[in-house]
Amino acid sequence: MAASCTLFAGCGQDESKESRVGCISVPNVVTADIQAGIENHVEEEIRRGGGYFKLPFGEKELQLKLVRVHVEYLANLGPRRHFACVDLVDIGGDVYDVDFFLSGDPGEMSVTETTVHKINGQPYYAWEQQSDGTWDRIAVEDASQGHFGVIRGRDEFEFTYRAILPEIIDTGRMWIPLPSTDSFQTVEIISLTVPGEQRVLEEKEHGNRILFLELGPEDSGKTVEIRYKVERREKAVYEADTPDPGKYLNPERLVPANDDFRRIAEEVTEGKKTDLVRARALYDHVIDRMKYIKHGSGWGKGDAVYACDVGTGNCTDFHSYFIALARAVNIPARFAIGAAIPSERDEGGVDGYHCWAEFYADGKWWPVDISEADKYTSLATYYFGHHPANRLEFSRGRDLVVEPGPESGPINFLAYPVLEIDGKSVKAKVTFSFNRSCRRE
Repeated sequence: MAASCTLFAGCGQDESKESRVGCISVPNVVTADIQAGIENHVEEEIRRGGGYFKLPFGEKELQLKLVRVHVEYLANLGPRRHFACVDLVDIGGDVYDVDFFLSGDPGEMSVTETTVHKINGQPYYAWEQQSDGTWDRIAVEDASQGHFGVIRGRDEFEFTYRAILPEIIDTGRMWIPLPSTDSFQTVEIISLTVPGEQRVLEEKEHGNRILFLELGPEDSGKTVEIRYKVERREKAVYEADTPDPGKYLNPERLVPANDDFRRIAEEVTEGKKTDLVRARALYDHVIDRMKYIKHGSGWGKGDAVYACDVGTGNCTDFHSYFIALARAVNIPARFAIGAAIPSERDEGGVDGYHCWAEFYADGKWWPVDISEADKYTSLATYYFGHHPANRLEFSRGRDLVVEPGPESGPINFLAYPVLEIDGKSVKAKVTFSFNRSCRRE
């Protein structure tokens, strides 16, 4: 198998100073060994800690449980030096993004440094790449927008969408988003490698294109891979592209209209005289009310009721809650999902999907990204009215209906593939990666 470039967004280190080496192509087996090394370390520390990974932090000792290893950021920093980034949750429910530096050979790795990078998505430091390819820590207050995921103007990159099929006993069906060209992105398929019988479906309500695959046992373990060339422009406030924005007041299965949303929205917007001012009040409310925590059950479905009740979740939950509140005071709002392309490096893995929203006021659509605004307080003003250029939109809308459709009914939202084997929902292993077409200065 070809070598893969897994440059990390966390950090790295050389032997003489606190820094990290740039992208190094390594065989996949090395990446797997790094994952095994960090997982073994965490498991051993949890055993020694009586069921918890104990980590000194400030004036307290955190008691943590493993949530996940960020496999897209595992990296070989040089001979016998490695990097891993891990999410751990404490007994109070807060999620800590912890950077680990390891040394040693496969099967014999030891951790040399452990540092808390983020809590609930909010960073304690950022990284800056130097001309020699190494990376240095910089203080949050010294960081620019580019350090925190924002490229202004335009961006251009190749994007690879890859999924590995599980075992298929009899029949399988798969629905995959096909990003479309619009006013803010130009998308061209460079290569399409898919098993089974294929056709493109049109989702009419929101204008999505969906690749539909019919699969058999002979497709077990095969890889679905789509490579795109993408040119993307920064999205700011723009004129309405629909004759009826009022349709975005309608409820959806996980974004219902109810008395709780109406009461909260009316309280938050009391005395506010325009839709724009009301929307900003709701935006600030969601930032204040929600914590970016991907832990436990229920998060990640875009369930507005769950977000309201629990007050935690990921980008889908943040934006579903905002959309429900906006609609409750007659502000049309809509959902879209895709990928946020790292701004601080020019190739490597992408940390899963990302989603965002838009609301309608003063005859225009206003882009918002509330979960990113929550992570990076200094960008809260920017994300009220902007989406950066380093994005790729996969699909828009909720409760997507296509024919043929899944046995489970309308698609909640479409970023990762929807896969059904013998009529039952199954997950495929999905990875995203990118390569920026020209290095930014």
